[in-house]
Amino acid sequence: MTSRYRSSEPLNSLSPRRRTVVKAAAATAVLAGPLAAAMPAGAAAGAPAFLHGVASGDPLPDGVLLWTRVTPTPEATPGSGIGPDTEVSWTVATDKAFTHVVAQGSTQATATADHTVKADIRGLAPATDYWFRFSAGGTTTAPARTRTAPATNAAVAGLRFGVVSCANWEAGYFSAYRHLAARGDLDAWLHLGDYIYEYGTGEYGTRDTVVRPHAPAHEILTLADYRTRHGRYKTDADLQALHATAPCVAIWDDHEIANDAWSGGAENHTEGAEGAWAARQAAAKQAYFEWMPVRPAVAGTTYRKLRFGKLADLSLLDLRSFRSQQAATGNGDVDDPDRTLTGRAQLDWLKAGLKSSDTTWRLVGNSVMIAPFAIGSLSAELLKPLAELLGLPKEGLALNTDQWDGYTDDRRELLAHLRSNAIRNTVFLTGDIHMAWANDVPVNAGTYPLSASAATEFVVTSVSSDNLDDIVKVPEGTVSALASPIIRAANRHVHWVDTDRHGFGVLDITADRAQMDFYVLSDRTKADATASWTRSYRTRSGTQKVERTYDPV
Repeated sequence: MTSRYRSSEPLNSLSPRRRTVVKAAAATAVLAGPLAAAMPAGAAAGAPAFLHGVASGDPLPDGVLLWTRVTPTPEATPGSGIGPDTEVSWTVATDKAFTHVVAQGSTQATATADHTVKADIRGLAPATDYWFRFSAGGTTTAPARTRTAPATNAAVAGLRFGVVSCANWEAGYFSAYRHLAARGDLDAWLHLGDYIYEYGTGEYGTRDTVVRPHAPAHEILTLADYRTRHGRYKTDADLQALHATAPCVAIWDDHEIANDAWSGGAENHTEGAEGAWAARQAAAKQAYFEWMPVRPAVAGTTYRKLRFGKLADLSLLDLRSFRSQQAATGNGDVDDPDRTLTGRAQLDWLKAGLKSSDTTWRLVGNSVMIAPFAIGSLSAELLKPLAELLGLPKEGLALNTDQWDGYTDDRRELLAHLRSNAIRNTVFLTGDIHMAWANDVPVNAGTYPLSASAATEFVVTSVSSDNLDDIVKVPEGTVSALASPIIRAANRHVHWVDTDRHGFGVLDITADRAQMDFYVLSDRTKADATASWTRSYRTRSGTQKVERTYDPV
């Protein structure tokens, strides 16, 4: 098929690792049953199938990245390393019936890239809804919607983003994605990390009940493992629905690789017994870029920048690839200027981008919380489960060294940069901690509110990963009722924290304010869980402070 707009294919830059026939056969055995059952009813026997949905991501004013994965034969399951090369075509139109086609093309899906396909479409109109679909061997996907970003210098009245993080397949269903997809009003949705989890079956928090087993059953270590896990996640109907409704903007955190990952290792990696860290990290990143609608950015990382007209730009961070190892204790190691969370080049890039920005709002996609968080005043009954959630020693540690709290020199430098350059309206959008927060980001937490606030932060809770109430195994809301007042008393820049619920956020931006509406799910273990609004907080332009508002947008 000829192409008006060809993919530039900034894809799959890492070479695939060799897999043995035994590993390929094992992966096939794990997934062949479920995937075969998911074959479209109208598909001819042996015809290629699109079992993992379609997606779009990283919207630009003139383009968007399209993604899918084709299963050319039933045996060519994710991670199997087998299956024939298959031509996959894409079509983009301005209408769902595809009567006004604006772009089309094709490429080869190969086992080298796990039969994933990306098409980086350009030449589109800004701030416009488009419909796209893929075809292979007579099989065509259902139409999916995407949307381009506004023109670079466009005056934009408003933007609306879904915001999510931390989705543990085994702990429950992804109802948060379904409710975001049903809205139909999102310009894009942000995934702030922990899109997948690396653990083996039953090894990560589920309140002692595996709601649905993932694949493979063991902890993922190899390229085949990571591909298989991504493939299992993308069979989720709610996740597929959201990807088919709006473009995704994603960054990774640690669990896309291994718990508490840093540049040279991870808490959940045993060098030697689980292979070499460099090989595991490379495998995880290769699978991520194969399976996610994300453009690889600087040095194959996820830090990059998107712009949405003159209203907002979005700086997306990679806080795993360059960081120093987490401090083991709460001593002065966290203040060591030789230790870094961002790496020098990324911090300089972020500072320069924030200073040069000419948009009304500067959003920062941030995988771990930047606002300081002191927990030393908590009782033992609350400190121990909180320490378990955060992966901390259960005695005597008063901060989470995996967050910006563990890298205070980077934080001081960044916040001082915001203050000294009078950079206003910086909003950090954060995941990771499995709680919902609304924070000012003080220059000096010890003297706040007498000292200034340099920015604000909205933290979304988990889609399904354990909250504090899950760890303690008490009714939802029980822990939060006790912990929230104590946390706020010790952290006066914290306006609100909910330690117990699962859900998602909707960020609505106008020239006057950025508002986060927080939604909670009725029960993560129920596929038909309902969602309800619980709280809203906003920051008004020029204030650098959070305030409560009593209605969702």
